[in-house]
Amino acid sequence: MSIERKKQTMLNGALILAVSSIVVKLIGALYKIPLTSLFGGVGRGYFNAAYNLYTPLYAISMAGLPVAVSRLVSESSTLNRFGEVRQLRKVSTKIFLITGGVGTALMFLISYPYVHFFASPNAMPAILAIAPSIFFCCAMSSYRGYYEGLRDMTPTAISQVIEALGKLALGIVLAWGVMRVGEKQFATTGTVFGKAAENIDVAHSLIYPYTAAAAILGVTIGSALGLVYLMLLHKIKGDGISRTDLINSPALVSDREIAKRIATFAVPMVIGALITNITNLIDATTIQRRLIDAFNAAPDVIKNMYAYSLETSGTLDADIPTYLYGTYGAALDFRNLIPNITMSLGISALPVLSAAWAIRDKHQIRTNIESVLRVTMLVALPAGFGMAVLATPILTLLYGKQPDIVPIAAPIMAIYGYATALMAVSTPIANMLQGIGRTDIPVKSAVAGAVVKIVFNFFLVGNPKLNINGAPIGSILCYVVIVGINLFYLLRVSDVRINAVSVLLKPLLCAGLSAGAAWGAYRLCIRFLTDRIPYLTLVEIVLSVGAAVIVYVVTLLLFKGLSKDDISMLPKGEKIAKTLEKYKLLG
Repeated sequence: MSIERKKQTMLNGALILAVSSIVVKLIGALYKIPLTSLFGGVGRGYFNAAYNLYTPLYAISMAGLPVAVSRLVSESSTLNRFGEVRQLRKVSTKIFLITGGVGTALMFLISYPYVHFFASPNAMPAILAIAPSIFFCCAMSSYRGYYEGLRDMTPTAISQVIEALGKLALGIVLAWGVMRVGEKQFATTGTVFGKAAENIDVAHSLIYPYTAAAAILGVTIGSALGLVYLMLLHKIKGDGISRTDLINSPALVSDREIAKRIATFAVPMVIGALITNITNLIDATTIQRRLIDAFNAAPDVIKNMYAYSLETSGTLDADIPTYLYGTYGAALDFRNLIPNITMSLGISALPVLSAAWAIRDKHQIRTNIESVLRVTMLVALPAGFGMAVLATPILTLLYGKQPDIVPIAAPIMAIYGYATALMAVSTPIANMLQGIGRTDIPVKSAVAGAVVKIVFNFFLVGNPKLNINGAPIGSILCYVVIVGINLFYLLRVSDVRINAVSVLLKPLLCAGLSAGAAWGAYRLCIRFLTDRIPYLTLVEIVLSVGAAVIVYVVTLLLFKGLSKDDISMLPKGEKIAKTLEKYKLLG
């Protein structure tokens, strides 16, 4: 059974993925907060240890394949080679199943040396519980890449939400159940899962490894549920390719040739994923090592810089480097919030740009590249600037019980906030390069950026006067290199000249004015509302964000920062565009 093909516009698809991404992030927060309360820092440590092994193996197993399938399916569909589209589906499924099986097997094999040399042996149950998720996720991605190539982002979005909901509900229920069973065993027999426990603290110590495993098993079951949904969707609704489409398609090439095409696009991205994961590992190690060196070189300088925080937290001298690195993590939690949303623009743009590139439609190529860059700036600049000027109240709201964190993390969060647009545009530009067939360039730029990051981390973080404040500078310079190289080649290869006023200057001006409004509203709140109302910090943030949004929307319309092409690609965009055009509010 099949349905009529309905291709989503680029921004429509991006909007669907962005909404699902926000929902998934909220579910993720709801998942981890109660679990941490349930099994404490110890259980969370086992949970994190399993994730730390799972994440790079998952990234390497998945890297490149969904993008390669999406790009090739889009190209073949545009050229009416529908038999080839189906062939891509068949061949890519086999490849995904093989890579998923290898990834899962590799995680099982690595788990023993990993827990004995780098983590705790008690993390082994959690690792074994999450390992099959790699297989299920790879199988899911064969469907996701296929539907994305056909410019239908809905299956990806729905499967992501199902996966997250399964993780939330089942993970919490299973963890709670294991905790109750263990506690009941101790109360009745004095043992926990066959081991004697002297008291409740020892009992909990024995229960936590299995509670963490039960919690993380929810991730595996959630990914399996997402796969089942996609399998049923494909079986019931099909892909919209009719028998007539297949009959009129050109003769098929060999499966070996199809596999070769997939590999040609995927291998550079796998290499890029390896580079990224290795870089992140070196980055984390370098920062921690150089913090120790900086403190050993001038301990009094660092202790004077953070006197209030160190005294308030009661941190021992020997723990100061670790404390600074941990506080840095509080700012890092916000760094990828906006980039995770704008990433959907790149995923949605890839098949659209691939289709335009296949038929050398210069107008569509230029329109799509400009739209991705402009919309990314329209979203990331005001959000990033707002995050920067409101860093202190946001962190105060979240870490009110740990006020020592705020003075250290707020300046770092502000630095990342001002650079958010740079980080947010990085992945969409890389996706667009992949869409026009230049998968090699993002890999080369990633190598160059990694070298810059590591070198600057060494010198800046190792400087006692900068210490942890040098870490965001190294990261931002890394993105400057990556985005600069990728954007240069994207415009050069595509032969596109963008309108800098529309893409950058107008969004920058409007974002600056909105950030000024947020800062002004925040200062007024401090002056007139202090000690007069409850939940003051939350009120300050709400009023400041409200002022920023109003100023941003008004200035965006007054300066004609929106394009008719952008608005038209949104749901019911034609009507909205006509209304705005009537009042001469479009650029």
